[in-house]
Amino acid sequence: MAFEGLRQNISELDENVSSYVEHSIEYAKLKSFKISMVLVTYLAKVLLVGTIFILALIFLSLAASFALGYAMDNTIYGFAIIGILYLLFAFIGYLLRDRLNKPLLQLFSKYFFEGP
Repeated sequence: MAFEGLRQNISELDENVSSYVEHSIEYAKLKSFKISMVLVTYLAKVLLVGTIFILALIFLSLAASFALGYAMDNTIYGFAIIGILYLLFAFIGYLLRDRLNKPLLQLFSKYFFEGP
């Protein structure tokens, strides 16, 4: 009699643990899907806007180079000045590269732990 009650309690415990594990796995799948979709959509937006921004920057750079070259009566000087300006921006970006880690970690940890 006591063994029958113990067997029934163990059977119920096994069912409850199995259900908990199954639901935990489903929740983890759903959470990982949600996080991956946020990441994919974020990267798609960055790629789209970034591509348009780079194309605009190329055309503006060409226009500025030709305008400077026309003003100095030598197109090569205009392109050289714009090229040096970009090298200066790249050097400043290289110096400030470590300051980029904290905002990125905060942004993605917000999505990972709190959700969008």
